[in-house]
Amino acid sequence: MTRIAVCAPSTPITREDADRVLALAAAEFPGIELHIHPQCFATQGHFAGSDEVRLAALLECANDPAFDAVWFARGGYGACRIAEEAVARFSAAAMSKTWLGYSDAGYLLGALYRERIGHPVHAPMLACVRREGGEAAVRRTLGFLAGERSGLEPSRGRQPAVAFNLMTLAMLCGTRMMPGLAGHVVMVEEVSEHLYAIDRLFFHVTAHLGGIAGLRLGRVSDVPENDRPFGADAEEIARFWCARHAIAYLGPADIGHDGANRIVPFGLAERAEAQ
Repeated sequence: MTRIAVCAPSTPITREDADRVLALAAAEFPGIELHIHPQCFATQGHFAGSDEVRLAALLECANDPAFDAVWFARGGYGACRIAEEAVARFSAAAMSKTWLGYSDAGYLLGALYRERIGHPVHAPMLACVRREGGEAAVRRTLGFLAGERSGLEPSRGRQPAVAFNLMTLAMLCGTRMMPGLAGHVVMVEEVSEHLYAIDRLFFHVTAHLGGIAGLRLGRVSDVPENDRPFGADAEEIARFWCARHAIAYLGPADIGHDGANRIVPFGLAERAEAQ
């Protein structure tokens, strides 16, 4: 039996969404046991409880040797406020765990990867169940935890890879949580940002990605309309800034803020197969 702890380092989930995922897991993945921390339903302003409450729940899940993995319930914003302290307080029990999430959870995935703690994985979260195609997204993550590999991002090859939300990666750059990514294929995706903001993010990110093996662009979705056309689409922006910094642009990645979001284990493909 694989035992999975679910906590919310950023924003809360609803009990309805939790019940849907619990029912799906019980019906289709008998080898998985989900434990949803009550902190996932806490609220304090924007967040799933105060920084102290979110940190305590994350530490509880991370440091409990009975759990094989920690699945982040939802993104939003908030993980960066507790990530550095959390990682510093993880015990030996955290070292063998698989850690799953994306978007704002990327702060934790990046910090974990930097410190070589467990196995960080870009993957759909519990709250994705409410998206169009959300049950399929949740099945993708539960299937990965059950040993299936059909949900992996198909472009992964022999080089180590990571996947981040573009805004999250930009905010990580220059901090003590930013992992070294030399030699990696870096995949990025974004949602709900103007194209000029995408350009601004690439201006910053590409200046910090010297030595990577190349960049792949996932889906850039729900782009708001500006008062005037920007004059370049997301791929043209990515190509421009990659060329400016002599970074190989490798084409698309099958990741994004949607139900089709694929799984990207951080590091080498061979390590993902061994998990």
